[in-house]
Amino acid sequence: MKGSRRASRELALKGLYQWLVNRSDADTVLAHIAGEETYGRADRAYLEELVRNVVSDADVLRDRLGPYLDRPIGQLSPIEHALLLIAASELSGQPDTPYAVIINEAVELAKMYGGTDGHKYVNGVLDKLAPELRALETQARGKKGTR
Repeated sequence: MKGSRRASRELALKGLYQWLVNRSDADTVLAHIAGEETYGRADRAYLEELVRNVVSDADVLRDRLGPYLDRPIGQLSPIEHALLLIAASELSGQPDTPYAVIINEAVELAKMYGGTDGHKYVNGVLDKLAPELRALETQARGKKGTR
């Protein structure tokens, strides 16, 4: 399952990059993604849910991210912008996926596709957002780390 979710996130990133740059709708993005070589390895239901949720909830997700950004979100590269939207959507809508997994996946994709230090930026923003969206989980993890 992990590989299929990872493939889903990577394809969502590619599709949402297209959405940010070209302002395509979700159906067009999903049709484009279906032509990708790795599409067969993805969890298609998860991929579709992720893309549709980000497209439909983008303004709410941007509002949640805003306080943790050092500049307007529109000034971010489309890769970092898309990754932050994906992770914010997962943090708020996928409670069964540990927040650390969501952040790690976003950071790994930023290393692969983002700018030189984009992964550090993505990590920093998501580390600040996670306690807002996953307060109990982040508090529990913090207590485990202190002895």
